[in-house]
Amino acid sequence: MGLQANDYQKKTMETAIYPQAGSGSPIELYYLSLGITSEAGEIAGKVKKMIRDGSLDTVGIIHEVGDVLWYAARLCDALGFELEDVMQVNYSKLTKRKENNVIAGSGDNR
Repeated sequence: MGLQANDYQKKTMETAIYPQAGSGSPIELYYLSLGITSEAGEIAGKVKKMIRDGSLDTVGIIHEVGDVLWYAARLCDALGFELEDVMQVNYSKLTKRKENNVIAGSGDNR
């Protein structure tokens, strides 16, 4: 079996080489927020190149998705949450929206 989400989250601290890593400080939150946004932008850039060039770099995208996951795991840690709990909360939110036929649309309170 592969690496479990909470185990992965703990292991991310081994490669967390940035100011105030593991502190939950505003600096850490800024750094992680900028990092996750930057990595998501790299995914968007690869998709943009697919539109332009007609081929998709799936391996490159998967590497960038992994980077987004790393930042998400670190952000959860910095905020004092376990990744698996965040995953469960998100899954519950989405299944409730589906049950209520409001999965499409916008706004947090649907």
